Amino acid sequence: MTTEHEKRAKELRSLIKDHNIAYYDMDNPTISDAEWDMLMRELLELEEQHPSLRTADSPTQIIGGAPSKIFAPVEHRVPMMSLDNAFETGALHQWVGRLERRLEEGAKVGDLVCELKFDGLAISVRYEEGRLVQAATRGDGVVGEDVTHNVLTIADLPEEIPDAPSVLEVRGEVYLRRSEFGKLNAEAKKNNAKEYVNPRNAAAGSLRQKDSSITAGRNLSFWAYQLGEVIEGPSLTSHYQTLEFLSSLGLPVNKNAKRVGNVDGALDYINEFQGRKDSLDYEFDGIVVKVDSLQLQTELGSTAKAPRWAIAYKLPPEEQVTTLLDIEISIGAAGSATPFARLEPVFVGGATISTATLHNQDQIIEKDVRPGDRVIVRRAGEVIPEVVRPVLSERPDGLPKWEFPPDCPACGSKLERPSGEARHRCNNYDCARQVRGRVEHFAQRTAMDIEHMGEQSVDLFVTEGLIQDVGDIYSIDFDVVRTFEGFGDLSVTNLQVAIEGSKSRPLGNLIFGLSIPHVGRTNADLLATTFGSMERLAEVTYEELQSVEGLGPVIAHSVYDFFRSPRTLLVLKKLKSAGVNFQGPEKVELAPTLAGKTIVVTGTFSNYSRDEASEAIKNREGKPTGSVSKNTDVLVAGTNPGGSKIGKAESLGIPIVDEDAFEELLSTGEVPS
Repeated sequence: MTTEHEKRAKELRSLIKDHNIAYYDMDNPTISDAEWDMLMRELLELEEQHPSLRTADSPTQIIGGAPSKIFAPVEHRVPMMSLDNAFETGALHQWVGRLERRLEEGAKVGDLVCELKFDGLAISVRYEEGRLVQAATRGDGVVGEDVTHNVLTIADLPEEIPDAPSVLEVRGEVYLRRSEFGKLNAEAKKNNAKEYVNPRNAAAGSLRQKDSSITAGRNLSFWAYQLGEVIEGPSLTSHYQTLEFLSSLGLPVNKNAKRVGNVDGALDYINEFQGRKDSLDYEFDGIVVKVDSLQLQTELGSTAKAPRWAIAYKLPPEEQVTTLLDIEISIGAAGSATPFARLEPVFVGGATISTATLHNQDQIIEKDVRPGDRVIVRRAGEVIPEVVRPVLSERPDGLPKWEFPPDCPACGSKLERPSGEARHRCNNYDCARQVRGRVEHFAQRTAMDIEHMGEQSVDLFVTEGLIQDVGDIYSIDFDVVRTFEGFGDLSVTNLQVAIEGSKSRPLGNLIFGLSIPHVGRTNADLLATTFGSMERLAEVTYEELQSVEGLGPVIAHSVYDFFRSPRTLLVLKKLKSAGVNFQGPEKVELAPTLAGKTIVVTGTFSNYSRDEASEAIKNREGKPTGSVSKNTDVLVAGTNPGGSKIGKAESLGIPIVDEDAFEELLSTGEVPS
């Protein structure tokens, strides 16, 4: 009689094989990497608990996918093996323990080498007498596909290596940089062609083109990380020496490889790069940890599938699959109606999420996601979670398309989509959700920075009628507040102090806090500096606004109309009566030392707040921005800087300066080399 374990093992083998075909052979995955990992882990655990369930053709015993019949087969002289995976840090300690039990009593594995686990396509490149003669995919580990004609188009790989051994087989990863992936999909979208799911599959699809001119246009890249067969090569004793040797030959070796003394050093490396995934122009989904000693590698040997001396630590997935329970509408401070996904809670990117953005109606139509779908959800670094696409293979039959609701879910008013705009809007200014949104926006850190006034407090105060607009914040009846659950004397005092302190915020903060349509923080500061006071700004003509460099006609119209509204004038009257600062910064004529320079500020400083540092840059005609890019001239890093910004600046070769050097930069404008 077939047991439940046998049924499940058979089902898992079938599922994984189907997904492997989609991933390896079709370059079109039907599930996320994380979901594939879960299936494989379940099968491994079943086979370990019940060894009789393990079959010779089980995916746990097979490397990669079968070679394609489109390309000529290539037999690897040295098998291209897979890697065993670790998903918890404790598994790394267990791995070292297993290795040391295989060695002579008391022997240690010694140094380890940590490398990024690139998300591309593994290949082997063969040089004979210094000339590239063959390149092959991994295939099933024993036989791969001949892709020489396409690999020759990769600019990273030299066709000739003058000082190479008579035979040199280089193992590495073909990948597509994120920047190139964006260009590739933008072009596909422009031509109404099929877009690639991710850079890995784009790289694989590009390498498997019969026409090498197509591959050449994809700008593929390559990292070398291992040796295969070598004849008449140097005597190397460690893996790290191997990487140095490959680099000395002019082959691209990733500079982030690092030799560490033990597992704790490997865990430090993992922690560092777990926070830098978004800072590099290529994708990696884990850290490969290898025994450094080549002698010990030989002694430890391999299983049928993987070397014992190496393991891949998989980073927490930034993509997961979950169920889209519903699509709901959020109403913003200015009335914008934004659809968002209500999800079955899922752990992704280091956090459990239950909602994700869907942007607007056009995005939903383009992605064709429907309530009831299984969907892939992404959360990369600090990015807001988003729904990437549906898993069409799991869509229930007859699932209806989602339609944008005609009415506001908060007040029942008709939702309208202005011509030329992507978003619908609720035009009822008194809509309760808009009132809450405007108050929340006003109180946030980058506006009036009113601590202790979070979403729950705002919702309570608006619901109870204590606040009808942002001007009412300064006349809240705290005797009433004390009657609310959770508001003791200390809570009320803290809130009173925070509200009082907000009265002295800079004028730019106040202008931004008023939720003027299209006016962001930068333009709010520009308006404060240009016109000098709230009274003056409320009286300016449209022509005066239009003449301000950097505003443009849309913002000029928006500001002009905003200050002609009776509602705005009433709010301003309340704010002025409360003693809120209406005066802008005094214009200080400073030398334009930073003219034309783009500067990013991260971390905390002794002599500046972040806003003050940005103001100091603008006063010298520099451009402060929040994110590092190739156009950034310098990154100013205080204490506790953002790791992703530091990492990206390092990868782009952008100078990084501390607070002392920032003072010098403000004075002289000279960027260190």
